[in-house]
Amino acid sequence: MFSDAADLHSKSESKITGGGNEQSTDVISAWEGDSISITCPINHSEYQLGMYLRNIRQNVNVIYCPKEKPPLINPAFANRVECSKEGENLRITLHRLQESDSEIYVCTEMFKIKEVYRKTIIVLVKAKSRRPLEQSPLHANPEQGQSVNITCVLKSSHEDEKFYLLRTHVQPGPVLSVSNLSRSEVSPAFGNRLEYSREGNRIVVILHKLQEKDSNNYICAQEVKGSPLLSASGTMVLVKEVEQACEKSSWGLYAFLMVVAVLFCALVCCTLYRVDVMKYFQKKKHNEVYEDMSYNSRRSTLVRTNTYSRGE
Repeated sequence: MFSDAADLHSKSESKITGGGNEQSTDVISAWEGDSISITCPINHSEYQLGMYLRNIRQNVNVIYCPKEKPPLINPAFANRVECSKEGENLRITLHRLQESDSEIYVCTEMFKIKEVYRKTIIVLVKAKSRRPLEQSPLHANPEQGQSVNITCVLKSSHEDEKFYLLRTHVQPGPVLSVSNLSRSEVSPAFGNRLEYSREGNRIVVILHKLQEKDSNNYICAQEVKGSPLLSASGTMVLVKEVEQACEKSSWGLYAFLMVVAVLFCALVCCTLYRVDVMKYFQKKKHNEVYEDMSYNSRRSTLVRTNTYSRGE
């Protein structure tokens, strides 16, 4: 079965590159020693024979899961791989991951008269002892509408070696793939919002007009001939939400309103205070007149008394 890998790979590769049959690409990131599950969609046609998981870079089959027979496993993956049917999918599980398992795999469904390519899976196994590629920054926290620069330092500067920028968390998949300076593919999710430049073994990718849904972990990866797929530790990008972006302006507005309220209260207090003072002085003047009239009244009474005394 595995002796026919070269012929099967050439057929599959022709379908991938020229037939337009590519359905989707998954990205799985894990540490050495972990386990991962790869989901391959299957067709329940009576002509369906089984499913391959194939390493297209190394040109080997990892496992072949026939429809009604036990699986055939590559000796290099003995006791580390298994498959099981789950509804409309076939689940292939890789155990005790090794750094050499960092590769590009494809699910290929076998029929009686043909094979059908179903899915690409990019597996990144992160070594605990070293980081194959350098990447910066480790994290970024831009606001919506802003940009972020991701710098990747590759192991080699050969332009024929493919470079990837991958998302590994929400909706995992390729963001950018570059075969050489004249051939690149950008995810439709970024459209005209991505640009990159390369100088030697250094690549700078700029993501523009960031949105909240762009929050993700972005990892640089490189295909190197005769070596597993190399990857960096990644850049965690967290785009601030609209509410968070507006929070500062809201607090500024609240502070301004508080100052206006305090000034208004001070103005009212001053006005009331002046009114009370004026009323106080008005009452005091009224009392002086009243006292003066009382005095004149008493005086006139005294005068009349004296007049009567003279008449006696």
